[in-house]
Amino acid sequence: MDVQDIVNTVSQKAGLDQATTEKVVGTIFSVLEHEAEGTSASSFFAKIPGADALAQKYDVMAAPAGGGGGFLSSLQGALGGVLGEKAGALVNGLAALKASGLDLAQIQKAGETLVQQAEAAAGPDLTNQVLGSVPSLKSHLGLG
Repeated sequence: MDVQDIVNTVSQKAGLDQATTEKVVGTIFSVLEHEAEGTSASSFFAKIPGADALAQKYDVMAAPAGGGGGFLSSLQGALGGVLGEKAGALVNGLAALKASGLDLAQIQKAGETLVQQAEAAAGPDLTNQVLGSVPSLKSHLGLG
């Protein structure tokens, strides 16, 4: 199972279009990539072909396109600076998910389906280990 299979399944089960689903999946993977520690994250991404590339495409720590971004981006920058990169990645990721126009129920359904698909691809132990290293993401996705 590769990342496109995951995007397709999340799209169907959460009732989202492909472009939105790809952004949601990429954003969640990007948060995991920035926040999950050590070899478990590397192993996790190695088991899902394309996940790493999708995470980089939707990198939550990349500067917003076109510079600026106003108050929200300056607030995110300040929070990221105060809380460190790890919290900054989570703050930016959650802001990106909310900016995608989805409501909380849609984000949670997409997150739940994504986790089920990741467990099928990478195994439940490894998936739980990676998600466990970012507990606040689990609670925001309604998984905690």
